[in-house]
Amino acid sequence: MKRMGLGLVVLALVLGFYSADALAVRNGGTFQWIAPYGISIDTLDPAATSDDKNILVILNIHRGLFGWDAKNSTYKLDLAESMTADDDGLTYVIKLKDAKFHNGRTITADDVIYSYNRLADPKKSFASSHLLVEIDGAQAYLDGKADHISGLEKIDDKTVRIKFRNPVDPGFQLWRYGTAIVPKEAAENEDFGSNPIGCGPFKLQKWTKGVEIVLVKNPEFYEPRKPYLDKLIYKIMADAAARDMAFQAGELDANLLYAAQYEKFKNDPKLSKHMMEVPEMFTRAVRFNPNFTLADGRKPFSDKRVRQAVNYAINRELIVEKYAKGKAYPARGFLAPTTPGFDPDCMSYEYNPEKAKQLMKEAGYAKGFDLTVIAGTSTAYGAGVVEAATPFLKEIGIKVTIDKMENAVLYQKYSDGEFDAAIASHSSGPDPISIMYRFHSNSPRFKQRGETSQKIDSFEQIIDLAAATRDPAMRLELVKIANDILTEEAVLWFYNYNKAVIAYQPWVHDMEPVGVEMMYQHMDNVWVDETSPRANQK
Repeated sequence: MKRMGLGLVVLALVLGFYSADALAVRNGGTFQWIAPYGISIDTLDPAATSDDKNILVILNIHRGLFGWDAKNSTYKLDLAESMTADDDGLTYVIKLKDAKFHNGRTITADDVIYSYNRLADPKKSFASSHLLVEIDGAQAYLDGKADHISGLEKIDDKTVRIKFRNPVDPGFQLWRYGTAIVPKEAAENEDFGSNPIGCGPFKLQKWTKGVEIVLVKNPEFYEPRKPYLDKLIYKIMADAAARDMAFQAGELDANLLYAAQYEKFKNDPKLSKHMMEVPEMFTRAVRFNPNFTLADGRKPFSDKRVRQAVNYAINRELIVEKYAKGKAYPARGFLAPTTPGFDPDCMSYEYNPEKAKQLMKEAGYAKGFDLTVIAGTSTAYGAGVVEAATPFLKEIGIKVTIDKMENAVLYQKYSDGEFDAAIASHSSGPDPISIMYRFHSNSPRFKQRGETSQKIDSFEQIIDLAAATRDPAMRLELVKIANDILTEEAVLWFYNYNKAVIAYQPWVHDMEPVGVEMMYQHMDNVWVDETSPRANQK
């Protein structure tokens, strides 16, 4: 294994983007943006959805106690003015900023308590209710065993106390947009999902279903001077080719690029000057079933050397370059470069077929074995990737058969443990401890999968210690060690991290490379200069 510095390169690119120009910020103008993840937006009620296609609009209408800081790749205080921890490590006192809802009413602690109880109301079955389960009493309320969340307490109009079940970092638990604070007088209306009242930088002006959503500036937004734009229009455009044409015609101010568009833009001297890339917190990988059994009774993936051999055998860099057209970052472990606690010097498996053959021989599989890999239809992490890896595995005697299926069927088999090996995309952030806990034998996901999960004692000791550590710097150091253990144990064949790419017009400034999801753009930061064709459009 080797240590690599891709994280440093990524950091330099991100910082370079932020410092690229020091122009004076300009107020005004209209921004033509996109909603690319489907043919419609379903709801603008933050509690009612966990779907990115809705959230990318919701986050500019609503805000919560915490938000996501793309520049530093961690959470930040949003409606929360300050947060103080009690000595027990479970209880936090949060003071609120002076902020108003779009209807002009000041936000109070009562709104926080109402919003969280509304989200967890078992009668409503909201899609984002799971975001609150670490708050003391939330699970009991969700299960119908209590009539409210006991871990929430109002101290005064501007202060709320929140108690958690376990020592957790509240920001990582509550930054998701489903936990936004909403006004009771609006949220109780049946049409709240289509006529939302939030406290974010923009207010809903018009919604033409299946066509566009028009937002206008909130003049009473709590961040001084923001937002800079007068109007923000989301064009609902699922077709990548149509988006490409509209962008190049100047009708869109920015565009999300897929692999086909990325290759064209990257090779265009003009278009390539205005592209923003980021490794999102999604790790594409093949999971090994340690209970996969050969005809002679042996279980090859229960042997770490076989798992390591697979990682050495496949040239992931070549597959990323040729098959993925460069629109990915080769992975060298589970955590992504934008995940807090990622170590730019973390261990990695280089392409070393001779080392792979030696490990197979040492493990008693010099002649290899037959293997069926289940794969979905995604071009980014589906059957095509396995097909590209198959010749490399053949060199160490592993003869692959690909069982291609619809993604829904794949993930059901994946959850049920009905596979020998399976390729999928794994969320690898933003909270490194909770996301790595999936590999812990006490996690519900591990227990659900039973014998298809590999128990690693050294990893569990480190991740338990990290979870119990109050010091943030020490916690992240332990995270690095835990991630290295997962890499050395080769719990997956680590393929790549998704490279999300946005192209933007030369008149656009201060869009951000957001590692949790590139389309989570906080548009209150964005402005357009006078060269925009919509610079003076209101």
